[in-house]
This record gives sequence, structure tokens and C-alpha cells, in this order.
Amino acid sequence: MKKISSKFAHYLYMVLAVVAVAFATTACSDDNTSDLQLTGDCTVKSLALDQYEGTVDLASRTVTVRVPETYNTNEMSLAKLELSEGATADLAVGDKLNMSVAHSMRVSNGDVFLDWTVKAIRDEAKILSFKLNGTYVGSIDEAAKTISVFVPGGVDVTKLVPNITVSENATVTPQSNMPLDFTNPVQFTVENNTAKATYTVTVKSIDKPTMVFVGTANDVTGLNAEEADACQWMLQNVQNSLYVSFADIQNGSVDLSECKVIWWHYHKDGGVDGKKAFEKAAPEAVYAAAKLRDYYNAGGSFLLTRYATNLPAFIGAVKNDACPNNCWGGNEDSPEITNAPWSFFMKDNSNHAIYKNLVQGDDANCVYTCEAGYGITNSTAQWHIGADRGGYADNNVWASETGGKALGFGGDGAIVVWEFPANAGKGGIICIGSGCYDWHTTVNASSDRYHKNVETMTMNAINYLMNK
Repeated sequence: MKKISSKFAHYLYMVLAVVAVAFATTACSDDNTSDLQLTGDCTVKSLALDQYEGTVDLASRTVTVRVPETYNTNEMSLAKLELSEGATADLAVGDKLNMSVAHSMRVSNGDVFLDWTVKAIRDEAKILSFKLNGTYVGSIDEAAKTISVFVPGGVDVTKLVPNITVSENATVTPQSNMPLDFTNPVQFTVENNTAKATYTVTVKSIDKPTMVFVGTANDVTGLNAEEADACQWMLQNVQNSLYVSFADIQNGSVDLSECKVIWWHYHKDGGVDGKKAFEKAAPEAVYAAAKLRDYYNAGGSFLLTRYATNLPAFIGAVKNDACPNNCWGGNEDSPEITNAPWSFFMKDNSNHAIYKNLVQGDDANCVYTCEAGYGITNSTAQWHIGADRGGYADNNVWASETGGKALGFGGDGAIVVWEFPANAGKGGIICIGSGCYDWHTTVNASSDRYHKNVETMTMNAINYLMNK
């Protein structure tokens, strides 16, 4: 007969010991039943804060108390609390609560408990965004309760479809997505329980825009997130501005006779590195190059950001017809999360108009564009300086061969911001190819003190070019 190994014997002993303990535990009760009380109901039937009754959602175990838009929620009293029979809570009537944040409340009944969320929501009645035909973005003046929308000349303003987003739980009249006549100003009323506001929307046809945002897409809805955020900012902040496509410019459907600045902010996941890659990635821009060259030669200016900085080589603005020689980028759906503030160097250009009124960081010689925790693609189109890449030996050689003026630099000395100054009747061109210059992020950047510098620098560049 085979002997049982010591390892197996130990394992068998442990199994028998566990079985014995389990048997002894169940044998402790004569009637073989547990003392646990597991049938208790932990439902919140009603709850009120101050004089405001809450709405109970059983599925999410949430009680929502709606209060007027300007109501002080910092100290509210639990005025009523009705629970299922036999239940108790860790909050009691009379408790003072800071309801500027949601509270968790534990309801117990016997040996059963459930956690509930209690929150107060103000009855906000605001129009958060306004578009016409999904393309023309309205500029909202919240204080005056007015919205201005600019559309190209020729658009039928008698049958425009508003696309409106409003505050949570609010309704708007006339309703969204129904065609309306905007020949005259139209009033929209937003209501949300105790809150109510009326906005006046005025549509203005623009036959001759002062500034345009150009792109490869037929309209704004075809732009990617990075480009769309930049374009929407322009439409909301630059009067008499429009989105146009390169096809519009090529076929002459937009009148640029009074346009002072064309802005192209061009993003492509993974980057666009080199002249041939640019031609392949943005053929729409190449096809329109002759018309753009005519505009430039007649004194029209350009703001070109990210991979759009390749365009000057196609419109005769670069002496050696070269493009940035060092470009790369990440993907919007998997951004790099910064672990420190990002910036680039101004060096001796701190007095240039595009750097006015920026929020300063630790180094006064730097332009900071985001703090730690920002999600960024680091999309870069720069001029590498140095003979190691067969490029330009130094900044003077680059300036002599390209005709450009360096305005911003990376940590390795690469030129990341530059201009082709207006001369001989031609327009001026500002190029921003720094990976720090970013409009769209997948994280909440509302409290990022440096990211506003992107908007400030862009507006500075626009004003600078407008006055050329």
C-alpha cells in the first residue's frame, strides 16, 4: 500500500478542520436559524430641505431638492425626513447641512443598510450654446441676455434651424430643431421650475467677413474636436467672422475683399511631418493655394497654427519654399497627461505684441499654456536648428534662408513660433507650431490658470495681423 505524502496529509488535516468548525458553528443554534435581521426596508419616502421638497429616485437612491437660482445652499436645514417603517438614518430633522455639495445619508433597518445621496440643485435657466443649421455659432452675452449669430450672405434667414442646449432640467420656447424666420430678432424663453430668462437672438448676414477660419471640412460640423474648439472660440469672440472651407475659397463662393485675417488651425492625429506628407494629408489646401497666394500678395494676413504652419511654403511666403523640418503629434483619444506646467521660451521677444497680458509663471522668459494634469497631444511643427539633421546651422542661417523671424523656442533651441513679416504690400503671417499650443483636452481645464494664455495669445496675434 502506498504511503500518504506529508504534504497531502497536511492538506487533508486542514480540510477536515474547516469542516469541523463549520459543523460546530451551525450546531450552536437549536432551531438552526440565524439571528441576523435581513428583511428591513431602507427606503426614503420623503425629504425636505428648508421649505423645498425633494424628489426621491428609488432606482439611483438619490433625493434631489430644487431651489431658486440664487438661493444660498451653504446652510440648509433638514426640515422633513420620512423613512420606511422601522428605519433610521444618520441624519435627523433639524440638522444643518452645507448643500453646496452632495451629502451621503445612511439608512438602516435591522442588519440591513443602504446609502442615499441627497443633493440640492439650483433652478438655472440659461442658454448654454446656440447654433443655426448646426454650423453658425451664436455669441452669447449672458449679462445682456442677447445672442448674435453671423451667417454668410446668401443664406436664407427665413428658414434657419436653431440647435440649442440649455441648463439641466430646463425647457426652451420656441423649441430647438424647428425652422424659424430670423429676418427680425427672435426671443427664446428658458424656464426651469422657479427660474426663467428670455434671450433675444439677432442674425446678421455677412457678405464680406473681416476674418475667416478655414478648414478642409465643408462646414463646422466636419471639424475634429481640436479644430472645432478653436473655430468656435473665434466665432464667439471675433465680430464679423465666419467659417469657410478651402473649397469655398477655391470656387470663389466667399468674398474675401474685406477679410484681413485667415486663420487655419490644422490638427491630424499622429502628426504631419514634411512637405510631401502635408500635400497628401491636406490636398484641399494645396488645391486652393493659388487663390490663397493672390489673397496674400494683395495684403491679406494669415494666422497658421499647428500643422497649418506648412502652408506658407505653398503661397510664396518662404524664401526657400521649405516647411517645418521636425513635426510629430499624439492622438486626441489618448493624450499625454502633463506632470508639470508646459511652456516655451520667448528669449528676446517678450515685448512682441502676441505676448501681451499673459499670465506669468515662475520663469518670466516663458509662455505657459497649461498646468500639471492637462491632457495634451503635444502636436508639434517646429524648425530644428542644427546641422545634425541636415537643416540650419543656427538661427541666423534659418532666418536668411527662409525669410522668417523667430519668436518662440523649445527647450532644445528649436523654433516653435515665428512670423513672416508683412512687406512689399504682402500680408503678415504668424505661425505657432509649439506642442504647448492646444485648444481641446479630454480633462477639465476650467481651473487651469495658464490655459487662458492660449486664447490671449491668439487674440493678440489676430489684433496684430488686423493692424498690419
